[in-house]
Amino acid sequence: MLLPEDLSLDAAEAAFASASRASSTLRGYRSDWTEFVTWCRDNHHTALPATDIAISRYISVLATAGAKVGTISRRLSTIRFAHKVRNHPDPTQTARVIAVWEGIRRQLGAPPDQARPLMPPLLLDVVDACPAMTKWKTRDDEPSLSGIRDRVLLLVGFVSALRASELAALEVDQIKPHERGLVIELTRSKTNQTGDLELVVLPWGARQDYCPVTALRHWLTVAGITEGLVFRSVSKGNRVSARGLTPDGLSRLITQAVTRAGLDATGFSAHSLRAGFVTYAAKRGATSLQIARQTRHKDLASIGIYTRIEDAWEENAATQLPL
Repeated sequence: MLLPEDLSLDAAEAAFASASRASSTLRGYRSDWTEFVTWCRDNHHTALPATDIAISRYISVLATAGAKVGTISRRLSTIRFAHKVRNHPDPTQTARVIAVWEGIRRQLGAPPDQARPLMPPLLLDVVDACPAMTKWKTRDDEPSLSGIRDRVLLLVGFVSALRASELAALEVDQIKPHERGLVIELTRSKTNQTGDLELVVLPWGARQDYCPVTALRHWLTVAGITEGLVFRSVSKGNRVSARGLTPDGLSRLITQAVTRAGLDATGFSAHSLRAGFVTYAAKRGATSLQIARQTRHKDLASIGIYTRIEDAWEENAATQLPL
């Protein structure tokens, strides 16, 4: 990875830097760093190492020009990364930059569109609506493999709180048996690009008909899956394909499952399962730290994004009006 002037890495550094970030992230870094270097040059600032004055002015200019909070946040991440690989102190964490950034977020920060959380009791209604059998005119009825798969996707997706991309990429050899259920081993994720081992647990369910461990084992058995991807497409002829499903494909399955239960599917996606886990766990008294143990959120404040709608209803006088 070669970045523009002021940050030229030799071949060895480039190899390590490229390995530490996804390719899409690196492309964004290149573009953002070019923008920052150009702005610094035009405004008589040094890009590397940058001063907190330069960065504060830069993000203020971006905000005034109409940049979104997400865009500015990404630019700050790029600046932080550039300084890190050159062993410079992080200039984005000074009191000046933090104060300016918090002010920008207060003024511009509109909450992003969030997936509707899918959680009990609604989740169980959607699970129950998954077809059990496939009926044929010319051959005996068979267990519906698509229905079994969808049931597993709903239960495992909710309890594991995996991201849609992680569910789509989940392979059999990542799933390890444990006396208390199953353990999913992840070596790469959105917040882990260095290959550190992350563990996600799937405990035995209190009810066998909604147990994620039982459902997953049953799916792998009836689908004949012994290796490779766990979640796969199923043909109209009720045959499991070797082809996996994309995150968008998983989202379509979720919306179809919700619709099949006779519900409005607006706002639901594969991310609804992860959002549902966070929201439901918080409602049942789990702490942010306990939730993050499963979701692997690095910033505990992110968990509040999922729970704030439910929180707004708690101990609210508006819910006690005699109307």
